[in-house]
Amino acid sequence: MILTTERLVLREFIEDDWPAVLAYQQNPLYLRYYEWTERTPEGAREFVQMFIANQREIPRTKFQLATTLRTTGQLIGNCGIRMKSEGAREADIGYELDPHYWGKGYASEAARAIVQFGFSELQLHRIWSWCIADNVGSARVLEKLGMRQEGRLRENEYYKGRWWDTLLYAILDDEWEANQHG
Repeated sequence: MILTTERLVLREFIEDDWPAVLAYQQNPLYLRYYEWTERTPEGAREFVQMFIANQREIPRTKFQLATTLRTTGQLIGNCGIRMKSEGAREADIGYELDPHYWGKGYASEAARAIVQFGFSELQLHRIWSWCIADNVGSARVLEKLGMRQEGRLRENEYYKGRWWDTLLYAILDDEWEANQHG
């Protein structure tokens, strides 16, 4: 599966992607909002293998794609959509990006393509996501997609010695369609 945008190609993961994933996942800025305190080669390999295993599922319900630059093919992150079961009418999205590429609109561009795939190809009714409340950049990506904040879960994630609030966002198919035409 391949999704192409103006500046990106979202493609299936391959085994050789793990060094690029490890490179950005070791960045302290990346690690800030994740449970991990460090990333190892073994951890990055397992991470990529999980996405490759999803590709073989029949029926397939998880589509986590490598986010690459269209001009160079450089892997800069990943973006995906996940249904709980075949025929589900809702799914959640998730994305991550190498901090060197933050603030350039790449996460929004990739997420927009994956949401479009969810509504047009998977025929979903609702797409949702969540982020750590302190992660303003991630919340902004979800808002740019037209998602509405549906709630704030207070101190529901614990890692790195503290409790974190999370924000819940969602968009419905008719809201997405209205945003595309007006």
